[in-house]
Amino acid sequence: MKDTDDRTSTYQADSLSLIGAIALGTGVMIGAGIFALTGQMAEMTGSLFPLAFLSAALIVSFSAYSYVKLSNAYPSAGGIAMYLEKAYGRTLTTAFYSLLMYFSMVIAQSFLARTFGSYTLQLFDIGDSSLLVPVLGVALLLVAFLINLSANSLIQGVASALGFIKIGGILLFGVVGVLAADAVEVNFSSADPAASVTGFLGATALGILAFKGFTTITNSGSELKDASRNLGKAIMISIGLCVVIYALVGFAVSSNLSLQEIITTRNYSLAAAARPALGEYAVWFTVILAMLATAGGIIASIFAVSRMLAMLTKMKLVPHSHFGMPGSIQKHTLVYTVVLGLLLTAFFDLSRIAALGIIFYLIMDIAIHWGVLRHLKDEVKAKSVIPVIAIVLDLIVLGGFLWVKGTSDPLVLIVAAAAMAAILIMEIFFLRNRPPEDRPEHAHSG
Repeated sequence: MKDTDDRTSTYQADSLSLIGAIALGTGVMIGAGIFALTGQMAEMTGSLFPLAFLSAALIVSFSAYSYVKLSNAYPSAGGIAMYLEKAYGRTLTTAFYSLLMYFSMVIAQSFLARTFGSYTLQLFDIGDSSLLVPVLGVALLLVAFLINLSANSLIQGVASALGFIKIGGILLFGVVGVLAADAVEVNFSSADPAASVTGFLGATALGILAFKGFTTITNSGSELKDASRNLGKAIMISIGLCVVIYALVGFAVSSNLSLQEIITTRNYSLAAAARPALGEYAVWFTVILAMLATAGGIIASIFAVSRMLAMLTKMKLVPHSHFGMPGSIQKHTLVYTVVLGLLLTAFFDLSRIAALGIIFYLIMDIAIHWGVLRHLKDEVKAKSVIPVIAIVLDLIVLGGFLWVKGTSDPLVLIVAAAAMAAILIMEIFFLRNRPPEDRPEHAHSG
């Protein structure tokens, strides 16, 4: 296969509707946010975790401003990769931060896959420490891969159907859970004794991971109908839906389980909360809902992240080899994305997957806002104050999260630092050895 053939891309213009884009975004957000993060957040900040979700929503609302402005100005399949390229040129800066986002999204897929395994085993009363968790996660990734090989209409149809089912089902769970509870409250006196301001900031950082799925919508610009208007609209609607759902379910869980029970069942806390509130049938309902939600989230995430890597390859910012595979660059990046997800799913547990994802994402997010401030403010008609606030908030929650992990699980920080160093070194070597014709004539500085 010739290199020119290898780098082709095929996007179906107007093949994605506004509702389909919302389904893709909420599919990733809801799968990660509700089903696995609740217990981890409670472990950091005690029974105040519903407030941590709301705190994360506030921060994401400021953060979304830059993405909406960029989406309206530069709709493309590259999404964040394209936004960084507009801000910093085809440089090491763009390549490095784009790859942080890419790996953050691959990590999100693995997070969803292991969540799927943890919940599925509750149908058979098997603990979530079983080796079947990664096995089931790997199986789900392979099914999602096959679906993503199909046409956009099928991907959109599956994601949309699963999106509507889980939004309706989770809202039902939240409403019934709140009604069945003896009292609905956030008990300030029952916070974990180890909880602190930094713990709350750490939990807020994890809450941001529950919302960051909205960025998958930015990769739909080449296929979304009327993208210059609908991309921003899809982002805001998706975030708004998730704010309501997360708040409702957070209060439902905290009203039906003690703090210790939430922490103990942190990988499947919704299923655990359903049992005392509604009985065994509700557990089955919640588990099946979780299976559908995580499956839909993985399908949506793979759809977006493989397109982002394809755009980076088209920009000639990352190395690429087809390894003898036929088809377009999109198909190749789809394979790479799924293989990386399979490895993470097999060898990392949920808490460490989540930690890596939020560190990579927050660093990349700061680069996006800085790019808007430094280079694109006038082009995208952005007000300076909102990206400045977004950067400050990102730095505060990232600092709190790093402090918490540094004291409780420093290995995660070592792995994150090593991974970022490896990405940087690889990119420096690759970009310096590009053929002259692949190098841009000029580029923005950081």
